[in-house]
Amino acid sequence: MSTVELTKENFDQVVSDSGFVLIDFWASWCGPCRQFAPVYDAASERHDDLVFAKVDTEAQQELAAAFEIRSIPTLMIVRDNVAVFAQPGALPEAALEDIIGQARKLDMDEVRKSIEDQKNEQK
Repeated sequence: MSTVELTKENFDQVVSDSGFVLIDFWASWCGPCRQFAPVYDAASERHDDLVFAKVDTEAQQELAAAFEIRSIPTLMIVRDNVAVFAQPGALPEAALEDIIGQARKLDMDEVRKSIEDQKNEQK
């Protein structure tokens, strides 16, 4: 499966229509981004049940700012409209596979409960 190019126009729809989205925040001038791209593309071929998306931080500066992207590449995973992972840096294949596996195993009811508990503690 090829990756989806995310823009401010299609971001909400793609993320809400998909239960599990990996997002690569990148830029064409970024060496580590170019290094990570083949690893990310290969993972998209292995995990055709997941949505692999890319945000060009140069073209989509509002999206990058909204997610407070400070360095690229940054990988973010969104499950059921909840960001469950975000980390800058080019990941090697084994680390990317490990993160995907961990994100698949998450109990999203537990994640939502934990978020709700944190919100309640802040009140």
